[in-house]
Amino acid sequence: MSTNTRTVEATPEQVWEVLADGWLYALFVVGASRMREVDDTWPEVGAQLHHSVGSWPLLLDDTTEVLECDPGVRLVLQARGRPLGSARVTIGLHPCGPLGVRTKLELQERAVSGPGALVPAFLQDPPLTWRNAETLRRLAYVVENRP
Repeated sequence: MSTNTRTVEATPEQVWEVLADGWLYALFVVGASRMREVDDTWPEVGAQLHHSVGSWPLLLDDTTEVLECDPGVRLVLQARGRPLGSARVTIGLHPCGPLGVRTKLELQERAVSGPGALVPAFLQDPPLTWRNAETLRRLAYVVENRP
């Protein structure tokens, strides 16, 4: 399982505000090119993001579903990315620094279905780690620069 961490200059509540706005995911998730729809109940369990991956004109429409939600603490997602299958993505928020004004983000991902799940972890992890480092970098930019 690929695991990345990054500390951001924001409280867990400020980070959660971004994660709870499904329309922002295409700003920071590497590979997501646009949001098509966000369920009204996002980020409650069972809610979905309807997104596209790729570059125009070669776009694939897919979804990401909430499996677990502990607001301000943890979000577990089933991200579909056909034709490769789906991945389980866990985003953890851990307060740190004096008075908890910083947040350590932890992003874990592993393929759980489709052809991607057949790839051994030692081959899956390096590209996922590289991609998710950029995802956390982008998320930090969004969180730290919101008014």
